[in-house]
Amino acid sequence: MFPTPDFSRRASTYDELRPTDENWWEVYEALVREGDLAGRRVLDVGCGTGRFAAALAERGKVWGVDESPQMLEVARARAPGVRFKQASAYALPFKDSWFERATMWLVIHLLHRPRALREIRRVLAPGGRIAVATFDPSYFGLFWFRDYFPSMEEIDRARFPTCNDFAAELQAAGFGPPRSTRVSQRASVTREVALERIRGKHIATFDLIGDDEYRAGLERAERELPEQVNYRQEWLLAVAEAA
Repeated sequence: MFPTPDFSRRASTYDELRPTDENWWEVYEALVREGDLAGRRVLDVGCGTGRFAAALAERGKVWGVDESPQMLEVARARAPGVRFKQASAYALPFKDSWFERATMWLVIHLLHRPRALREIRRVLAPGGRIAVATFDPSYFGLFWFRDYFPSMEEIDRARFPTCNDFAAELQAAGFGPPRSTRVSQRASVTREVALERIRGKHIATFDLIGDDEYRAGLERAERELPEQVNYRQEWLLAVAEAA
């Protein structure tokens, strides 16, 4: 396991640096559809600033849990109708079989997956469903800032699960065989926005590289980034039913 990145200092700028754009909504709709989330009793594990829970709350009953009090402060202000609790994914404060659905959005790579998946299975009713949105490992060879921070690709390939990982780990945790869906997207940001994201360390992997690599990469990006940065994103959605 890698060290857990510090989300407390990211809470106030997290949504600004990673905005809810058309691509975000495309993944949201795909996860709702594949997970059959609408109208369900849903637990969002690792809810962060609560934007997924807030959007989903318009279509059902949602609870959110996160370990960071700073992230939850933002979430509670955004979505007063969602029930948020500070809790670990390894010790969910709910009764057995309490939920119909559980979701995780870009959080599973931060956890010890077997422990977290077993705990999520505990709070899901038989026939319930887990729906996970994460990056497909192919994405890490496409990062628009990959060349500036070369150790990131290896770090993230080690953290993010593959389809084979999901198949083995979900079934070991008490789920049926998962169904995987890939979402491929294109996006573009200005040089100014790209540099703002790097300076704000907009992804948690920045916490896992050395200070020297970060400074050298930022300096190089300031010299070399074009006026328009075009890039791809590759998502992996995994859905499985509780056995």
